Amino acid sequence: MPKSPKYLLIGSTETYSGKSATVLGLSHQLQQKGLDITFGKPLGTCLNSSSGTVIEEDVQFIALSLNLPENRVAPTMLALDELNVQKRLRGEDKTDYQQSLIQQYLHKSQGDLVLLEGPGDLSEGNLFDLSLLQIAEVLDAGVLLVARYKSLLSVESLLAAKGRVGDRLIGVVINDIPLTQLEAVDTLLRPFLEQQGIPVLAMLPNSDLLRSVSVGELVKQLKADVLCRNDRMDLLVESLAIGAMNVNSAVKYFRKRRNMAVVTGGDRVEIQQAALETSTQCLILTGQLPPPPFILSRAEELEIPILSVDLDTLTTVEIVDRTFGQVRVHEPIKVQYIRKLMSEHFDIDRLLSKLGLTPAAALS
Repeated sequence: MPKSPKYLLIGSTETYSGKSATVLGLSHQLQQKGLDITFGKPLGTCLNSSSGTVIEEDVQFIALSLNLPENRVAPTMLALDELNVQKRLRGEDKTDYQQSLIQQYLHKSQGDLVLLEGPGDLSEGNLFDLSLLQIAEVLDAGVLLVARYKSLLSVESLLAAKGRVGDRLIGVVINDIPLTQLEAVDTLLRPFLEQQGIPVLAMLPNSDLLRSVSVGELVKQLKADVLCRNDRMDLLVESLAIGAMNVNSAVKYFRKRRNMAVVTGGDRVEIQQAALETSTQCLILTGQLPPPPFILSRAEELEIPILSVDLDTLTTVEIVDRTFGQVRVHEPIKVQYIRKLMSEHFDIDRLLSKLGLTPAAALS
């Protein structure tokens, strides 16, 4: 009889903490250790339906990046969307999702370790009996929590999480730490958490690259028209600049920034010109006023997309800011960076020891 796999659930204290990035880097390390892993995300949030099959985009992406065969990809139980919530609230959906979890995950999973991406926070999924703690109980899974660092007060949410997760907590990843705060986290926060029985398996510094969004994603979120360089939607935007000042101030402001998206009025031609000559990844013009031909020509030459939106500046900036806060990690350069970051900062051997797993062999 083959041995049953272990289960590790990756959760977070709040949404958009870097859970998917952690999964991406960790799963690669596990493969490098020669472990046979199955991956899944029981509760889906980014789903596509094709030919009657519901596909979770993050699962599909990670399965492809790890080259996992079909029998090493666990099914998504449910899409967490408005329609399914309404059905549950009306009593139309009486599915026992925990029983489905047992059938699909406990009885069919293979390999050494089943790595699962959990819900967005500790409460999400309760309506369907698929919260992080409920999934962990059903599958007898260990839990690794990812927390985005905000200040030393981040300790509060981790202590509260420890109180809820209890002995299932294998450890935590503290993510997005400003370089100026790394020493304080290492000398104050890490030792305190360890004393409280919360193993700190990684402290990850923040990264403009990981926080960046593609021009294509901005087009999608803003419902923008692309006026030129539709072929450069893959450019990554790391910061946002608003061109609302006079041109001399704008030039000084733009020169201090890099890989930016500049939001300005379609009638602010001098600002547009200044932006094109600095580290700009795209121009976002508000008010649906077309730029003059020489601006379009220069943008074509410099390979900088120009977007036009039927929105005011404030609304545009709010949407772009929100997009930065919900960034995905599907660009190849981000995948490479995440793998490097995790290999440098994540204590994989300590994790394996806590899970009771022995690496098969380090792969070259």
